[in-house]
Amino acid sequence: MTIAAFAASAEAQGASRELTALARAREWLNSPSLTPDTLNGKVVLVDFWTYTCINWLRTLPYVRAWAQKYRQGLVVVGVHSPEFAFEHDIENVRRAVRQMRVEYPIVIDNDYAIWRAFNNQYWPALYLVDGRGRVRQHQFGEGEHDTTERAIQRLLKEVGASGVSDGVVSVDGSGFEAAADLSNLRSPETYIGYDRTQNFASQDAARLDQRRTYRAPSRLALNQWSLAGDWTIGRTATVLNKAPGQILYRFHARDVHFVMGPSRSESPVRFRVTIDGQPPGAAHGLDVDEGGNGTVGEQRLYQLARQPKPIVDRTFAIDFLDAGVEAFSFTFG
Repeated sequence: MTIAAFAASAEAQGASRELTALARAREWLNSPSLTPDTLNGKVVLVDFWTYTCINWLRTLPYVRAWAQKYRQGLVVVGVHSPEFAFEHDIENVRRAVRQMRVEYPIVIDNDYAIWRAFNNQYWPALYLVDGRGRVRQHQFGEGEHDTTERAIQRLLKEVGASGVSDGVVSVDGSGFEAAADLSNLRSPETYIGYDRTQNFASQDAARLDQRRTYRAPSRLALNQWSLAGDWTIGRTATVLNKAPGQILYRFHARDVHFVMGPSRSESPVRFRVTIDGQPPGAAHGLDVDEGGNGTVGEQRLYQLARQPKPIVDRTFAIDFLDAGVEAFSFTFG
């Protein structure tokens, strides 16, 4: 039976449109294809994600823990619906799955068919589906982990699962997965492509899709960012045409993350990070050393700073020593 015929059959048998959308998917990781028939009578946690999303990364330790704790009755399905063009590359997703130790089933949703079936609009988004295929609860964005786990327990008991504990998992995330320092988080996600950017503050007006040499202002206000050097600002990414080049951001947060990658996979890009003009030292992130040195070798999220307290307004700068970097977005934590 073809995928289309199977999906039509599932619809005729009354399967929900959400689970029927899974039957149409052509690419799965960590699992053979899951269908309404194979999921019938099971509690399903559907987790929409995209691998560069810091908000999803901070929920991952909980999802990973739930998949392990409730493996006798819960099926976790990660739906990878990409945000950026390079996240459509299945090999990039495969690499991320390995690096992030994601072992539960992953379905590739490059055409957003599953996204649309759930009427979803968020990364991350969690949907709990009961044993009859009905969505019973959802959680958009980070947080409310205990509430989600209690709902998992309730639905498992409904289907007669045995040994369901009333306790909730205790998670201590590290690296990218560490919980955000919300009390000190005053900088928003900021896109570098012109489609969604804000607070651009270079001395020279942006020229969209045109090569231009930019100059940084002498000062930046909080949450303003600027370019210096020979850049092309594109729709979703800004590309360095000629080294050296610099991006600056005035921020207030414990962590600085940056989505970026080399224009060509065979041509890594060296960079150096400073905070208030100095090497980061103990404030360096996972992807730089104490001197602020790092290399962009693949298209992903990079952690560039994790500051000890006190957290105050600071100026972050990343200087690229080679051409060809594609810069997508800043996120903070």
